[in-house]
Amino acid sequence: MFVQLKLLLWFRRESEMGKIIGLNGDEAVAYAVKQTNVDVIAAYPITPQTIIVERLSEYVHNGELEAAFVPVESEHSALSATVGAALTGARVFTATASQGLALMYEILWIASSLRLPIVMALGNRAFSAPINIHCSHDDAMAARDAGWIEFFSENVQEAYDLTLIAFKSAESCLLPAIVNLDAFILTHSLEGVEVLDDNDVKRFLPDKRPIYPYPIDVEKPTTYGPLALYDYYIEMKRQQAEAVKEAYGKIVNIMREYSEVSGRKYSPVKAYFMDDAEVAIVVLGSAAGTIRTVVRDLRSKGEKVGVLSLTLYRPFPEKELMNAVKNVKVLAVMDRAYSYGAPGAPLFSDIAATLYNVEEKPMLFNVVYGLGGRDLTADHVKFVFNIAKEYLRKGIVEKKEIWIGVRK
Repeated sequence: MFVQLKLLLWFRRESEMGKIIGLNGDEAVAYAVKQTNVDVIAAYPITPQTIIVERLSEYVHNGELEAAFVPVESEHSALSATVGAALTGARVFTATASQGLALMYEILWIASSLRLPIVMALGNRAFSAPINIHCSHDDAMAARDAGWIEFFSENVQEAYDLTLIAFKSAESCLLPAIVNLDAFILTHSLEGVEVLDDNDVKRFLPDKRPIYPYPIDVEKPTTYGPLALYDYYIEMKRQQAEAVKEAYGKIVNIMREYSEVSGRKYSPVKAYFMDDAEVAIVVLGSAAGTIRTVVRDLRSKGEKVGVLSLTLYRPFPEKELMNAVKNVKVLAVMDRAYSYGAPGAPLFSDIAATLYNVEEKPMLFNVVYGLGGRDLTADHVKFVFNIAKEYLRKGIVEKKEIWIGVRK
């Protein structure tokens, strides 16, 4: 009882930047959404994101948040409702996971091509079949080419912070944004989260309306998403492609601004012991913490190892990644997803394409891990580093793709 009370008091303590409260990943996202004074929330429950919309419905019911909460009949309808709401100039939010994202898929492309600043939380969960409710990055990768900004959280604190960053990024770039958080590893894990004061959030994210610059107006009828055949379609797609590229610099500045407000540093790429690393790992999401622990241990034994994690996945941080790995001899790219029939899993393909024209580049190999929530252990990470060191010694990658944690 004493330990529980002590833990509760610790989770409620004040800090210089704000108060620290105990939240799981889903609750942290919901708390951040509440602080944005969102206008419309439309969602359909699906594990492991359900807690997000449950908390938001409670905030609305209790009068803590003045918003329209729309309980729809499917995820397709959830995103469709947010598209309609965003077109009126409202600040909107939704959340989903796995098969829910798959059901939304048609509308993902409509939301991005209409340049709507929708924010979505994605509790990263494996696709069926077989049915699995635990972590894979299948859904994040299914959305990667749809024109959405994508962030990856490493921990619950980042799930909170990146939600606020996502709203400002979406509204500044006029692009929808996804905040990824690993199923159960983050969505249901309790951490002490340092939340900003409401006034600090308002200064970071101004409460202006309408959000969308071309809102629906009965006095000024406008057509949204018209038919465009071969005479105009490719020009529109080129404009959209340029908008996503230009968004990168804006997102970097927004991350820098949030770092100043929160006291927590954010950038597209996080490098750990990379300056003189000979072998390194690059990864997305919560696995980065486990890998850093192993890197610290190996560094204490004199081994030149490092790790890169990507906070921003789309638009892809090409220049930062190239700079971070310029001295690396062997790079292991770890994917918590797979691309069947392709020459590499999604992150591996992105990095291989990024480094293709670089004159001096590391040898690459792909590591598939953690599908369906399978644990990534310190021994697994050491195994990957041992393979990388063996390739360095031999001067050749003997096996481009390996799977770890698979039962024999």
